[in-house]
Amino acid sequence: MSGSFVIDSLAHAVFWVVVGFVFAGAALAVFPRNIVYNVLGLILCLTGVAALFLYLGSFFLALMQLLIYVGAICIAIVFAIMLSRPLHLEVPKRRMPKVAAGIGAAAIFFAAVTAVSWKTAWKPAAERGADWTITTIGHLLLTRYALVFEVISLVLLVAIIGAIVTTGFSRRLSS
Repeated sequence: MSGSFVIDSLAHAVFWVVVGFVFAGAALAVFPRNIVYNVLGLILCLTGVAALFLYLGSFFLALMQLLIYVGAICIAIVFAIMLSRPLHLEVPKRRMPKVAAGIGAAAIFFAAVTAVSWKTAWKPAAERGADWTITTIGHLLLTRYALVFEVISLVLLVAIIGAIVTTGFSRRLSS
């Protein structure tokens, strides 16, 4: 066996293990009824996505994924949980029509994404330049990719507002 074959096989195995962590984290973020387990699943899923960014060679995106989403967003959610009603109180029962509607919406979304993925004529990525310093990335984010930068900012704003609303809503319920 050649050395490159073993390294390629190991890289593929690690990739699929990381994908397994992402899917396991996603399932853990959705299915348990305990919100603490949901947040832990979200942390596992987002950490797996950061590992996928590392696998793709994008160290900056992997670090930003860990800092912003795992470090900031998940911690904000944990703070909202700490300020909400106690977990030992009875959790309301799930209603089957809502569960069925959620599963149906997820299936339609998955079918649409799959159809778009299959119908898209994918082209190989262009060769990237050698200058990918933080300064270059910052300049590109504020010029060429300003829209992407603004969308990321809006996502963070919505997450912060969601944490505040969740906290305020739970305080009103407990008062």
